[in-house]
Amino acid sequence: MVAKKLTHIGKSGEARMVDVSEKDATARVAIAEGRVQMSKATLDLVLKGNAKKGDVLGVARLAGIMAAKRTHELIPLCHPLALSKVVVDIEPDRKLPGLSVRATVKVKGPTGVEMEALTAVSVACLTIYDMVKAVERGMRIEGIRLVEKLGGKSGHYRAKG
Repeated sequence: MVAKKLTHIGKSGEARMVDVSEKDATARVAIAEGRVQMSKATLDLVLKGNAKKGDVLGVARLAGIMAAKRTHELIPLCHPLALSKVVVDIEPDRKLPGLSVRATVKVKGPTGVEMEALTAVSVACLTIYDMVKAVERGMRIEGIRLVEKLGGKSGHYRAKG
């Protein structure tokens, strides 16, 4: 379903932060995913823990969590939220080859956490790239998308495919 109007645009076309003060605080969850495609040799280096900059997966997880908590500072018009849970999972995908990144974000509040989940995935992927770019600059960050969201007035959403 497509919204009938854009909520962050005022009557005169000006950007505005949506007033959520009258909305009930409800449980909300968002899950996002993305991937970093790289050569098999680079993936092996990451998985063996031999990257010069250190623990690629651990640092990327932490960067994703920190990014989710700071989304309102990075994306204009996002509300600052007291997140109750942020999990960033990174799994090797030998078929790709590369790493699949998934973030789950939870809050009890008046607005959703889709942007926080997407920001977590994006920054985790960028951190992976940064930590091994000296070995392979041709890596690709791909497929960043919202997979699922629960809660709020718009209800449940699950991406197809």
